[in-house]
Amino acid sequence: MDIRTETPSDHDAIARVIEIAFARAAHASGTEAAIVERLRARGQLTLSLVAEEAGQVVGHVAFSPVTISDGTAGWCGLGPVAVLPDFQGSGIGRQLIEHGLDALRALGANGCVLLGDPAYYGRFGFSSGPELVYPGPPAEYFQSLALKAGSRAQGVVAYDEAFEA
Repeated sequence: MDIRTETPSDHDAIARVIEIAFARAAHASGTEAAIVERLRARGQLTLSLVAEEAGQVVGHVAFSPVTISDGTAGWCGLGPVAVLPDFQGSGIGRQLIEHGLDALRALGANGCVLLGDPAYYGRFGFSSGPELVYPGPPAEYFQSLALKAGSRAQGVVAYDEAFEA
């Protein structure tokens, strides 16, 4: 399996992977593929990686900038992350996330936030806490990870407007 940065020729395959992966997810809004398309169109994809197996895109992860009410810059949001059902449980999602976090570190990002299952994302070092909040969902599902030693932020986090449409 190869993990690499998306290319324009991957866009349709990425949308397909996201749509199929989220089709039966209880937490899905049905807009996940459209969010990635809107982020791309707005120039707000900090990082977009695909997992490719035998020439087929089987997974995808997106990272986009977020704003924090205290003015701290250099933080990104992880999501969505998607893997085709036939490939789930094989470590592809983990590899996409790890490659993405390493790439964010190389880009000099200060940290990353996400909305997701604490049991899954805790293995990457994400945790919830009172420093960063995202209004709406239960607090334990909104998690953060500092990517630089001493990197701190405090306040309300907002995602790009592409997530709202």
